[in-house]
Amino acid sequence: MSATAVDRAETGAELLSTVDATSSVRTVNGVRLHVVAAGDDDDPLVVLLHGFPEFWYGWYRQLEALVDAGYRVLVPDQRGYNLSEKPDGVAAYRTSECARDIVELIATEGRDAARVVGHDWGGLVAWDLALRHPSAVERLAIVNAPHPTVFRRHLLANPEQLRRSWYAACFQLPRLPELACRAGDYRLLERALRETAAPGTFSDADLDRYRRAWAQKGALTGMINWYRASVRAPSPPPRERVDAPALIVWGEADDALTAPLATDSRLQCSNGRLELLPETSHWVQHERPARLTELLLESFADAGSDRH
Repeated sequence: MSATAVDRAETGAELLSTVDATSSVRTVNGVRLHVVAAGDDDDPLVVLLHGFPEFWYGWYRQLEALVDAGYRVLVPDQRGYNLSEKPDGVAAYRTSECARDIVELIATEGRDAARVVGHDWGGLVAWDLALRHPSAVERLAIVNAPHPTVFRRHLLANPEQLRRSWYAACFQLPRLPELACRAGDYRLLERALRETAAPGTFSDADLDRYRRAWAQKGALTGMINWYRASVRAPSPPPRERVDAPALIVWGEADDALTAPLATDSRLQCSNGRLELLPETSHWVQHERPARLTELLLESFADAGSDRH
């Protein structure tokens, strides 16, 4: 078996043992994305978008439940992550480019729109998608990720949020962040997961899988370039108001993001619902998987007639 085949077996759909899922590589927006897909081709489409420092595997607890509920589910490694292509240059990681990836990913299923769920940076892409390409979003679900305009305002006006976002400034440095993240068998990234989540949220087996994803050639730079692009090549969306029906789920014990971001983000939605989860960290899909899935299914069911 070649090294490439080994890598794919360690961080592809083969990690799932309880649902019939496949790995494929799809070229979208000029970039090759690794995509895990499950569910009947004709079922309503759901796209799950991970954030930093995860990869598609971060959604494994929701994937099976959504398929069982009658949905076709796509979970990409976003550009720069795991088995997806890692384009050169900071500008390649602008949020607008990442949102275009998802528009074209939806089209690979022969669809014009999908129910889109995003967490962390995946949530920022989902917000951008709803604002920049509103026709591509049937339903929007956001998990601990602020509306982009709200986030900018809070960084300028809320000293507590600025303090919590200090690490993003460190990521602007060249090369040093990659060296720091790689040191000690990715100790810094492991701590970013384990020390900001409830005890036991991430198992040793989970962390081994994450390390293999982080070890993919060019992955650390690709992942960190999302932060660099937000400062060096910002791409604010053309509007602020979200028209798609939106669900915002927010763990109130988030170490990095303050709860007022959630309430103010809800105000940017014409038809939005905010669900605050007390004693829940940033890692909602891991700590409260059943509750999150329940909320997603409620929101999706409210969509009425499905567009295929």
